[in-house]
Amino acid sequence: QAQLVESGGGSVQAGGSLRLSCAISGYTFRPYCLGWFRQAPGNEREGVAVINSAGFTSYADSVKGRFTISQDNAKNTLYLQMNSLKPEDTAMYYCAAAFSGSWASLGRRRPTDFAAWGQGTQVTVSS
Repeated sequence: QAQLVESGGGSVQAGGSLRLSCAISGYTFRPYCLGWFRQAPGNEREGVAVINSAGFTSYADSVKGRFTISQDNAKNTLYLQMNSLKPEDTAMYYCAAAFSGSWASLGRRRPTDFAAWGQGTQVTVSS
């Protein structure tokens, strides 16, 4: 069973940057798609960015131009570079993996399409 462990969260002032990492292990077949999701108190979990094995990416409109998702297959690690952070980016950030599905579906960043999840890392942006 795949295991995902996030790191890199923390507290930062608005305009600052953070880089999240997600170490992935324990899978038999390499995930087809990896993603970052976030959930703020009282809100539903939302897809921030996803990337498939071919390197195609999809971003939420709210983070386009500020966040960059990337993967290092040799290190089995997923990253999220977050720049120009805003207070509304404050949330628990989760990485997730999907082992099946089409890019047409997974590119929509729906949490229900992802089967394996990490425990999350908190990001807090102060104004």
